[in-house]
Amino acid sequence: MSDVIEKAISALTEKFSGGDFDSTVKFAIEDEGDIFVDGGQTPPAVSAGGGDADVTITAALDVFEEMMAGDLDPTSAFMTGRLKIDGDMGVAMKLAQTLA
Repeated sequence: MSDVIEKAISALTEKFSGGDFDSTVKFAIEDEGDIFVDGGQTPPAVSAGGGDADVTITAALDVFEEMMAGDLDPTSAFMTGRLKIDGDMGVAMKLAQTLA
């Protein structure tokens, strides 16, 4: 597993640790790999790899890093075409609140 994916898993684990998130999400980081969040567990489990998810978020590494650092609002990234969302938009909106 790459250092990028390991760091992303750590950051996402922290962000999901205190929240109420019960859906599944796949983050597809272009040229790096996928991260899967299983909100069916408490706290949500974050791991490398993919799978069927309620929503898939696809973005370049720099976009993902900016969102994790709090420097880029996920909604703004979507509206400007910097990230793509495939799946349940309601889950995507709840996810944006979790990542904020």
